[in-house]
Amino acid sequence: MSENILEVKDLHTSFFTDSGEVKAVNGVNFNLAPGKILGIVGESGSGKSVTAYSIMQILADTGRIVSGEVLYKGQDITKFDKKQMRGFRGKCCSIIFQDPMTSLNPVYTIGNQLMEAILLHTDKTKEQAKARAVEMLELVGVNEPQKRVKQYPHELSGGMRQRVMIAMALASEPDILIADEPTTALDVTIQAQILELMQELQKKLGMAIIMVTHDLGVIADMCDEIIVMYGGRVCERGTAEDIFYRPAHEYTKGLLRSIPKADGSKERLIPIAGTPINLLNMPKGCAFCARCDEAMKICLEEVPPQVQMPDGHYASCWLAYKKMVEAENAGGAANE
Repeated sequence: MSENILEVKDLHTSFFTDSGEVKAVNGVNFNLAPGKILGIVGESGSGKSVTAYSIMQILADTGRIVSGEVLYKGQDITKFDKKQMRGFRGKCCSIIFQDPMTSLNPVYTIGNQLMEAILLHTDKTKEQAKARAVEMLELVGVNEPQKRVKQYPHELSGGMRQRVMIAMALASEPDILIADEPTTALDVTIQAQILELMQELQKKLGMAIIMVTHDLGVIADMCDEIIVMYGGRVCERGTAEDIFYRPAHEYTKGLLRSIPKADGSKERLIPIAGTPINLLNMPKGCAFCARCDEAMKICLEEVPPQVQMPDGHYASCWLAYKKMVEAENAGGAANE
C-alpha cells in the first residue's frame, strides 16, 4: 500500500477544439502525502488549473484525460464511472474555485447551498445538516453564522463568500482539498486571513491540500513541496527552500525576478520576455526555450529530462543537466 494519498502519473489532458488539439497537461507527475500541502505555480495557461480539474474530472465538454493515472489510495480514479466519481467528489476530494461570487448560486441562501453539499455526501437528516452548516460557518470564522445561513451571496463581502466556499468544501470532511487560486479576487489583508485560515484548518482536520496559484508569494510559507509548471509540463519540483533559494530552471528564476522585494529596495523588476506558449503548437523541445536567454540548440530539439539537483530537488532543464554533467566530470577528474 502506497504511503501517498494521491499519485498523479504521466497525466496527459487535452481539449479537442475546431482549431485542433490543445495539449493542456503534458505528462505531469507528482505525489501527495496525507496531511501535506503541495503548491502548483505558474503563469496563466501553464496547465495548473487543468491538472486540478483533471483530478476532479470536471473538465469542459471538449476536454478529456488522454492518458496517465490518478491514484487515490491506490485506486485509479480515471477509470471510475459517474457514480463512483460523485462519491469521490466532496467526500474524498473537494475543490474551492477561483471566484466565490460566480461559484455560489445567487438565488439560493448560503444555508441552502451548504445543506445541499452536506445532504449529498453524508447520511445526515435535514435538521442535522442545518446544524452542521452553522457549525461549518463558525469553524471558518464567519461571524453570526445563524444569521448568515439565511442570507444570499450578494449580501456577503468577497472574503466572507470565500469563507463560505471553504466551509462548503470541508462540510463532508474530505481527505484532500484543492484550492484553485483561492485568494485571486481578494485584497491583500483578506488574502492573508484566508491563507492563515486554510493552514489552521489543515492542522486541525489533518487533510492534504493542493494549492493552485500564479503567485509565488502566496505559497512561500505554507507548502511542504512546490511544483512549477509551464506549457503543461513540470519544470521544477522541490521544497519552498529549494525553489526560492536554489532555483535550477530558467523559468523559475524568471518568476522569482519578477516578484517585488519586501525590503523596500528600489531594484527594478525584470519581466519574463515574450508571451506564454501556444498550446496548440507545442515546440519539439523545451516549452520555455523561445523565452529563455540561456537556450541552447538541444533545447529546441529535445524535451529535457528530469534531473536531480545535488540538494535533492528536481528540474527539467538542459542547462541544469549540462551543469550536473560538468560537475560530475570535474569531480571525477579531481579523484583521478
